[in-house]
Amino acid sequence: MLSLALALCLAYAALLLVKIVLALRRGAAPDGTAIAPVTTVLQAILGGDPALAAVLERNLLALPQCRFLWLLDTDDAIGREVAQRLRERHATLAIECLVLPPAPAGHNPKMHKLALAASQVATPHLVVLDDDTELPAASLAALLAALDEADLATGLPCYLDDGRFASRLLAQFVNNNAVLTYLPLLNFWPPPSINGMGYALRLDALARMGGFAPLTRQLTDDLAVATQLQRCGGRIRQSTAPLFVRTSVRDLRHYAQLLHRWFLFALLLMQCQTPMLRASIVLLHGLPPLLLWAALIAAVCATQPAAPIALAALLLLRSLGLRLVQRHFTGAPRHALVPSLAAELLQPLHALHALLQRRIRWRTRHYRVRANDDFEPVQ
Repeated sequence: MLSLALALCLAYAALLLVKIVLALRRGAAPDGTAIAPVTTVLQAILGGDPALAAVLERNLLALPQCRFLWLLDTDDAIGREVAQRLRERHATLAIECLVLPPAPAGHNPKMHKLALAASQVATPHLVVLDDDTELPAASLAALLAALDEADLATGLPCYLDDGRFASRLLAQFVNNNAVLTYLPLLNFWPPPSINGMGYALRLDALARMGGFAPLTRQLTDDLAVATQLQRCGGRIRQSTAPLFVRTSVRDLRHYAQLLHRWFLFALLLMQCQTPMLRASIVLLHGLPPLLLWAALIAAVCATQPAAPIALAALLLLRSLGLRLVQRHFTGAPRHALVPSLAAELLQPLHALHALLQRRIRWRTRHYRVRANDDFEPVQ
């Protein structure tokens, strides 16, 4: 059992170090003093998150030179009230609220709103930003600078927790995985998808795609945009610009709902990839949590003291490696030992849940998902 525990620890450590080295080869976060030019920021807004007003306002304060298009639903009184209150408070800023009809059944609500609003963009480029995402001026500048050599540029999500355990669990899942998921594979393949929480897009590239309208029947909007753009010969740049996300996670049940949706979306992404890329994703990202589980069990079952010592050394290496990566790309270490370990060990359960349960919850909405282009709202 000792030899098995040592082998499992070494295998996990080797994969972790490979991912860290490959990620660090992609550079670092952009200069925090960069100045962002004027652009149009599109945000599909849905009320219900207690942090919504604060996040929207932080973007207004960080990007006062930009024009904001807030895309609201006619049946979302909470979202409309938040938007109107902020618009009155910041009357000198360029904020336009578009109140749009609900998406038809079988249509992606976010993409439906983007399709209706795209004609309102007059700048050479636009930014699509989730309503729970903060975009610092330096990150916007980096995304727009990347459009000199690409048609679309996206950043790296970084979660900011509110201190509650469920929120910390979600933050650790994202902050442990975002950099080591998005960046290492770029050494071998172009980005298979984008981070839909925030991306900059050239207006002429959007026109070549036929706008957002052809994508409204795709559930995962990030995958839909990436696939359509690459199909039209477009180039995607995965930037290292951090995007700071604040989502209020009420409790562990809410956390499980979020992870269930994300893992189901990841399964839909995997179905579209080549066998070689799929195998690489499984090796670099699917295997480590299983190795960590196996190493933990082997160390507990082993009678020799060397096994728990090896496990402790592995956990120390893991903590130091994650802190190094987080500091390098987001400006600060964001690792918390217990929530971080729990978040990784829970990943196989989230994947199994996504495989078995095809019904997801998206804030106040529920969908039954059969494929990326085959889903329906349910009560």
